[in-house]
Amino acid sequence: MMKILHTSDWHLGQVFYNYDRSDEQAAFLSQLAGIAAARQPDAVVVSGDIFHTPSPSSAVQRMYVDAMLDLHRACPHATIVVTAGNHDSAAKLEIDSSLWRHFNLHVVGNIAMNDGTPDYGRHIIDVHDTHGMTVGRIIAVPHVYPQNFPRTCDTTDAGGRMRTFFARLQEEASARGSHGLPTVLMAHLAVAGSDTTGHDDSVGGLDTCRLDDIDMGCDYVALGHIHRPQYVPGSHGRARYSGSPLPVSFDEAYRHSVSLVRLGPGSDPAVETIAIDNPRPCVTLPSTPAPLDEALDRLAAFPDDTPAYIRLNVSADGYLPPDSNERAAAATAGKQCRLCLIHVTTPGHTADGEAHTMTVSEMKRMSPVDVAALYYKSTSGEELDEEMTALLTSAMKDVMENERQTDLQR
Repeated sequence: MMKILHTSDWHLGQVFYNYDRSDEQAAFLSQLAGIAAARQPDAVVVSGDIFHTPSPSSAVQRMYVDAMLDLHRACPHATIVVTAGNHDSAAKLEIDSSLWRHFNLHVVGNIAMNDGTPDYGRHIIDVHDTHGMTVGRIIAVPHVYPQNFPRTCDTTDAGGRMRTFFARLQEEASARGSHGLPTVLMAHLAVAGSDTTGHDDSVGGLDTCRLDDIDMGCDYVALGHIHRPQYVPGSHGRARYSGSPLPVSFDEAYRHSVSLVRLGPGSDPAVETIAIDNPRPCVTLPSTPAPLDEALDRLAAFPDDTPAYIRLNVSADGYLPPDSNERAAAATAGKQCRLCLIHVTTPGHTADGEAHTMTVSEMKRMSPVDVAALYYKSTSGEELDEEMTALLTSAMKDVMENERQTDLQR
């Protein structure tokens, strides 16, 4: 029997509408250490997006280091495995990897290469119990863009390279001899069919793959990247997103948690969802759009002593009055809540004349390709064809990857 604590998408260092979130994030990390101390897992897996940006501040990095040490102290025998996500700098995450090994913490930021050949063994980590007996194995894969998986002689397309890499990685793990012990694959990617409600894909997008492309028979797949906790459709409970422990946007209006997973030979994973208490939740007020004056009345009536981030939900036919922000700020005077934005809903029409609603915030979250498709439909009345959509998507990804490489070189 192997017991793992599965978490991901911490996004440490996120600045939320100019507000620092260190207190909330420290509260989560304290809860995580408490869970580890109480449940004593054999392994803790953190499936990517530890930081919100590739260049976290020194204070945020200290928070991460302290959290890792607290986890180790809470459960000294546990194997801790951390992989890089698309928000992380893989190189920076791996800087102290040799030092972390002394605390039984393994950091995998990049695909390990040896003379141009993938070093599959470096991605395979044995897990031991309190008596030093091997109880399972973890296959750790960081976030990798499909086109960046290693080329092999028998594969040239991006999808083929990814499938070949995962297959050979699991073949290597099997060759070591499992003796009936459970194997966990951890990865940071989007599996087709998953619920992406509220997910912001502005960093790296959501290149999806099929579960069959990455999983060739592991007992559990510990996923990161999508923030809503869920089982992957069609996985029969074997593949799961633990979700983000704290909401990263107002649209993540669901309970956030970590997952405790028990794995035994010949049995399905037994997953326990452990809710995380957020000391400053995200609140949309009112829940449905209302005229400005009504929304301001609701804001004024919000309890003075309740910490929260507030998104004021306003409906308006035209522009809001110029003093709207000042009136909203005045309504929060003396309160523990923090006003983040006025979310404006305006009426509109589709090309076929049917009424629809498009909010300013929704427009801001749309990808450039989505905006182009919306504009094309509104002006021509037709959908953007697949060929043009593919070209625009490819161009956008090239630009984003170039920007990411430039940031890493600075």
